[in-house]
Amino acid sequence: MEEKILIIDFGSQFTQLIARRVRELNIFCEIKPYNGSKMDFTSYKAIILSGSPSSVRSSDSPKIDLSEVKGKIPLLGVCFGAQYLAHFFGGKVSESSTREYGRANLSFVKDSVLFQGIKKESQVWMSHSDTISALPTGGELLASTHDVENAAYRVSGEDTYAIQFHPEVYHSLDGAKLLENFLVKIAKLAQDWTPDNFVENTVEGLKTKIGTDKVILGLSGGVDSTVAAVLLDKAIGTNLHCIFVNNGLLRKDEFQNVLDQYKHMGLNVKGVDASKLFLDALAGIQDPEKKRKAIGKLFIDVFDQESKLIEDAKWLAQGTIYPDVIESISHNGADSATIKSHHNVGGLPDYMKLKIVEPLRMIFKDEVRRVGASLGIKKELLGRHPFPGPGLAIRILGDITPEKVSILQEVDHIFIQGLRDYGLYDDVWQAGAMLLPVNSVGVMGDERTYEKVVALRAVSSVDGMTADWVDLPYKFLQKVSNDIINKVKGVNRVVYDISSKPPATIEWE
Repeated sequence: MEEKILIIDFGSQFTQLIARRVRELNIFCEIKPYNGSKMDFTSYKAIILSGSPSSVRSSDSPKIDLSEVKGKIPLLGVCFGAQYLAHFFGGKVSESSTREYGRANLSFVKDSVLFQGIKKESQVWMSHSDTISALPTGGELLASTHDVENAAYRVSGEDTYAIQFHPEVYHSLDGAKLLENFLVKIAKLAQDWTPDNFVENTVEGLKTKIGTDKVILGLSGGVDSTVAAVLLDKAIGTNLHCIFVNNGLLRKDEFQNVLDQYKHMGLNVKGVDASKLFLDALAGIQDPEKKRKAIGKLFIDVFDQESKLIEDAKWLAQGTIYPDVIESISHNGADSATIKSHHNVGGLPDYMKLKIVEPLRMIFKDEVRRVGASLGIKKELLGRHPFPGPGLAIRILGDITPEKVSILQEVDHIFIQGLRDYGLYDDVWQAGAMLLPVNSVGVMGDERTYEKVVALRAVSSVDGMTADWVDLPYKFLQKVSNDIINKVKGVNRVVYDISSKPPATIEWE
């Protein structure tokens, strides 16, 4: 990871997509907010300035000192970034007469390294309400669209480039090529950030960081914690102590199934059945954030108790991944407007004398799977759908009772097994069932029923940052609905959630 680039985030909804496109080119990158702690630019070989919902013409728009960067290392401004370079370096940005949003086609493309292999009429994606009316000092026009004259430019004598469109979104059909041209041909970055290299570097880093200390890792049975465990096992072997906690909110039979699964992987795993403890603590709590916080606190209490049974344990390992980190900070350097609490992001209470180690903190979910494959972890485990840390607690809307958990476990089991039986499981990124806090009238035989409603949810995604609902076959939904109502006592109605993220979230709480 010696060669890396920095993406400076000005608050764009697309910043994470820039990172994903860069990683897909086998180049490591980091995202940092524009006004976070002082950055050491010298450790980066190139910098990308993101878009922003702000206008550079506004007095309170994001600002950053680029004196250490511009003209010294390759720099690419995207959308707001392009306007920023124009506005503050001798050009002019004006309010556009119309908001320029959506697909556009290049009407002019100058022969240049940045646009090498990209032809006139190539489709790009615009999303801005200001426009660059005059190029900055030394600006040289590289591309235009039919409506935007200054769609791309460079600064003569510098490796400073700017584009008004978004190359990171799929609608910019040659966006990946443009990023490759900038990073490989202009910035001369090597495309050597691969899963194998990540494993090698991470294992060596863990050996150095941890030494002969003992580490406790909370396993969940999911992809992230499993890959983290195998990486740590390669680094420190028997000094890794894995704990799998049954919080009473797992899927049907999952506690024993996961323990059996890990038994064959050579990991040192202890199962702790704390289901009664969690269910008692959740009794009467209806607010989703309070549920998450109660579960998070109890997990820490359980791990604190278990860590005391492991002599000289110094570290707590977590399966934190990059989207968790990104969602927990905002571009303005302050706490983000919280969508939900991430139970595995942040520090520990003072009384718990463990340091945190997070081997996967800088990679995305699909990268975790590729790393897992490089480690030789079985495909069935790597292909397992994500499951929320708080478990079924956030899929039961309202208060939690053992009876509700039992109902939802049965519904979920029928749904997930149905996806497997119909060959649909691998076409879905995440699926699950929600138990709603309402009853509906039904008829079974000649009798009236008044029972629970469940909602089924299946989404497609790459990393969970955005998601779309899966168009499951009607025949499948018909069969699953029929099985649930006939086999799960207490449920008489099944609905299917067809909401995307955004505006909805994947989970209901």
